[in-house]
Amino acid sequence: MIKALITGADGFIGSHLTELLIENGYKVRALAQYNSFNYLGWLEDIPSNSNLEIVTGDVRDPHFCKEIIRGIDIVFHLAALIAIPYSYVAPDSYIDTNIKGTLNICQAAKESGGIRVIHTSTSEVYGTALYVPIDEKHPKQPQSPYSASKIGADMVALSFYNAFNLPVTVARPFNAYGPRQSARAIIPTIITQILTGKKQLSLGDLRPTRDFNFVTDICKGFLSIAKCEESVGKEINISTNSEISIADTLQVIQNILNSDVQIISDEQRIRPDNSEVFRLCGDNTLINKLTGFQPEYSLKRGLEETCNWYKKPENLLKYKANIYNI
Repeated sequence: MIKALITGADGFIGSHLTELLIENGYKVRALAQYNSFNYLGWLEDIPSNSNLEIVTGDVRDPHFCKEIIRGIDIVFHLAALIAIPYSYVAPDSYIDTNIKGTLNICQAAKESGGIRVIHTSTSEVYGTALYVPIDEKHPKQPQSPYSASKIGADMVALSFYNAFNLPVTVARPFNAYGPRQSARAIIPTIITQILTGKKQLSLGDLRPTRDFNFVTDICKGFLSIAKCEESVGKEINISTNSEISIADTLQVIQNILNSDVQIISDEQRIRPDNSEVFRLCGDNTLINKLTGFQPEYSLKRGLEETCNWYKKPENLLKYKANIYNI
């Protein structure tokens, strides 16, 4: 039985990945960020399982990272600060968690005998597309402190492959969506405002395009990369080879929910001019060539499943649609 450590397992993608690995016969050590309330994030929604061990802590502590990596065969490193607007006001936190946290995990993996590491990147590192579809050779453009911190983290991870032969892969998912996503992201922002009965929908810029990937597909992409020896030392996109504007995405959701809400522009939701990423469309040729992976969910199917999850009162109650949280 393969023993996997998932950092950031209490988050959106991490909790889904935890479920998928257990379904595929892995024994999982799931890291949730330590807090005094014994709250385990989205791991709270996962039934107890003999193959699931939940630990709490912080990847910013190198000694702790060395402890939790003991007895592990592979690490899926997802722990990170990801809210772009918050990175404008607290950039030091992003450097500390995203870059230093990645360093700590890679160092611990190296000192434990060269454990395989799947490091999680983001399509935000590419910035506004210079060409589409965006392949792994596309230049990196740090258009926010968040993206800068992820570029730094990616390079730290790859440096351990180049300098120490640590078996690292940088997995780069494009825009994730699905059940359990935080309200800071555009799709749950739209859905929760509509479902809570708002007559006016507060949104930012509707012009940018995104390559939306259903969370189940992203997790299967992670798993396919983990099983592929040829992926070691590479940066690999997980994407759909398609794009859609925020405005058109909004229309699809409105059709699913039979909504005719009025759209109003909220200035606090608009990024600084040079920071907005206006176009993202990922090239998934490499992951398909290496692993045969192809996304299974169409956008419409994924949004229908997502809306159905948010419609459940016990889920919708966890969101505060009337509050904009950076």
